[in-house]
Amino acid sequence: MNKFITTIKNIFAIEDLRTRILNTLFFIAIYRLGSYVVLPGVDPNRLKQGAQGLFGILDTLLGGAFSHASIFALGIMPYISASIVLQLLTIAVPYFQKLQKEGESGRKKINQYTRILTIPIVLAQSVGFIATINADAIMNPGVLFTVSTMIIITAGTLFCMWLGEKITDKGIGNGISMIIMIGIVSRFPGAIIGEAAAKGINGALIFLLELVVLFFVVMLVIVLTQAVRRIPVQYAKQIGGTTQLNAQRQFIPMKVNAAGVMPIIFAQSLMFVPAIVASVWQNDSDMASYIGVKFSDYTSWQYNLVFGVLILLFTYFYTAISVNPNQIADDLKRSGGFVPGVKPGNDTSEHIDEILTRITLPGALALALIAIFPAFALLLGVTRPFSAFYGGTSLIIMVGVVLDTLNQVESYLLMRHYDGMMKSGKVRGRTQDIAMAS
Repeated sequence: MNKFITTIKNIFAIEDLRTRILNTLFFIAIYRLGSYVVLPGVDPNRLKQGAQGLFGILDTLLGGAFSHASIFALGIMPYISASIVLQLLTIAVPYFQKLQKEGESGRKKINQYTRILTIPIVLAQSVGFIATINADAIMNPGVLFTVSTMIIITAGTLFCMWLGEKITDKGIGNGISMIIMIGIVSRFPGAIIGEAAAKGINGALIFLLELVVLFFVVMLVIVLTQAVRRIPVQYAKQIGGTTQLNAQRQFIPMKVNAAGVMPIIFAQSLMFVPAIVASVWQNDSDMASYIGVKFSDYTSWQYNLVFGVLILLFTYFYTAISVNPNQIADDLKRSGGFVPGVKPGNDTSEHIDEILTRITLPGALALALIAIFPAFALLLGVTRPFSAFYGGTSLIIMVGVVLDTLNQVESYLLMRHYDGMMKSGKVRGRTQDIAMAS
């Protein structure tokens, strides 16, 4: 406890770090206040209580802004969609591949294209959002309400995007990820209070057991997020002028879960297709009715089996497009590095690809297991809001953002010659040093 208090004092003793933390809290407060500002022309007393299905997942990520019909109803999600589209374009389109290789200038251009693409995406999504608002809650429906709401929601998303960039520049952590995490965390106190109230005094022991299980699930997610397979890399002796540099041995850390949370997001989006398609023919076919019922219930074994298989497939797909063994092998060859016992070039690329394929399987299985944990929790008697924190998108995002933020704070402490937050002296977050050839 004394070490924890000392660490907090050290954090606030660094002026730059203290300023960044206060700036982050200020920007987060603005975002949370905006999440409760209801759109003009909407009666908040007539809004639907909560959101279901895909909208329920989106509402969880947005901290309730979606169900509140606030000016931040879509939050940062359209920007995330635009980022995914641009990321896929950097793989399929040569022009964007060239931009990606141009370093900082190329990254700035890609970011600018992402911002521009966000505008049509949020305009299109705002039309769908208006359709989800309870008709009784709209006081004066019509073209004027639709157009004005689209403009306000678009402005709200752009403002959230600006807040995220300000947090990145003047705060601590990645601003976009921080905004998503805050939206998720804001639902946690209400969920845990609701779970405690549902269990009551007689269920206090069960409630404590649920907290213990949640703790171990969080530990599992942390292990999955940080787990790496280190590939040894040897660098030959280099002579620069009169200085001779001895051969160095480093490692290429290949993440077990290189795809992150994206496979769950992609799979979750597709899981609503069977129920939607089956609803069209449910009156004409018993099979369609059966599929519609089973795939509308995320606790059914049919739903979870298909969900798990999709996560496995998307994990391999997203890992394949985000990690390029050929590029890693070329970078190693240019910098004079090689994997011991493996020839440079194609052999190195095949060696890295083989390792990546092997470690992706356990990572994909663990990710699929974590994704279906909320369904098991709900079946075992956990309330629906609290069960969402037992896995899935919410938990993985929270763990990843917290680890990244702690890693940045740790870096500030070590640079100013303070003791780190951990006895080992280093927090191994996702943004930790990557020993890649450069």
